Amino acid sequence: MSPHDPRAGLRIAAIVPCHNEELTVAKVVRDLRAAVPGMTVYVYDNNSTDATAEQARQAGAVVRSESRAGKGNVIRRAFADVDADIYVTIDGDDTYEAADLPAMIDLLLRGPYDHVLGVRTETQETSSYRPGHEAGNRMFNWLTSALFRDRVTDMLSGYRVFSRRFVKSFPAISKRFETETELTVHMMSLRLPCTEYPVGFRDRPEGSESKLSTFGDGFRILGLLFELVRHERPAVFYGALSFLVAVLSLALGVPVVAEYAETGLVPRFPTAILASALMILAFLLGSVGLVLDGLRRARREAARLAYLQLHPTTDRGTLEVLEPAPSPERPGVERSSTAVPQPRG
Repeated sequence: MSPHDPRAGLRIAAIVPCHNEELTVAKVVRDLRAAVPGMTVYVYDNNSTDATAEQARQAGAVVRSESRAGKGNVIRRAFADVDADIYVTIDGDDTYEAADLPAMIDLLLRGPYDHVLGVRTETQETSSYRPGHEAGNRMFNWLTSALFRDRVTDMLSGYRVFSRRFVKSFPAISKRFETETELTVHMMSLRLPCTEYPVGFRDRPEGSESKLSTFGDGFRILGLLFELVRHERPAVFYGALSFLVAVLSLALGVPVVAEYAETGLVPRFPTAILASALMILAFLLGSVGLVLDGLRRARREAARLAYLQLHPTTDRGTLEVLEPAPSPERPGVERSSTAVPQPRG
């Protein structure tokens, strides 16, 4: 690494969660170390029953273990244990191009950004990005962008680069593959500087099986989005509930009031009582939403202050003004998209 390299002096850590990836993990580790010399590769063995740990260790990785099953548990443990200036997360199934990593790190430093998201683009080696996964990814991208008023192209990508400030301010609550959603929402809720970079994506090698469940993990992510809306947008969540309950109350109560106006009698007392109770509930739900929204603002301000107490990544390095990044295309690799990084801040 030359003295003028923007990565000189920075501690870079790649975190590779693995569960039964003995066929691919050694190649992933070697490719990462070749792409960014001097980077420490941490392979977290998540209850593997094969030779994943041995293969990773022989390839030069630091092997650690996490007994709680799930990628989210691995990310929580790794972010707490590993001390670095720049963090990389990548899957151990050899579906991502490690050769894209130097450009992603340089982009993070040049911004400077706190998060660079690797947006998956197909290569010549890609034949089956499962339709269910692709459709689900598009739906989650749209839903998250609409809920949090920000744009994201590939929120379920497992290939990301983070600053230290991002990692050490990230709460890491999720347990399984929902962790990508949580990472994206953390970025959006604090409005952290971020950008996207197109990365090569290929099929798993023959004999390697995906740990994803199209429907099982999809429902988990939907559940996480539901919880995130309730916590991050309580005014919207409880306001919508309040509106629905109020509409039901009016649907029940208006005929009773109209009948009373005509006859002076209230023959349907149970309906009148139910309509009144529902309207009271609607007001209570609206009030709860407003109170929780105030608490959310206070919590977000505290999280922002905690984030600001950490030094930017570029304070430790020898960052110089860089020329614009070259095209992400590399000879011999064709992609279906030629998207360029889209900074958002």
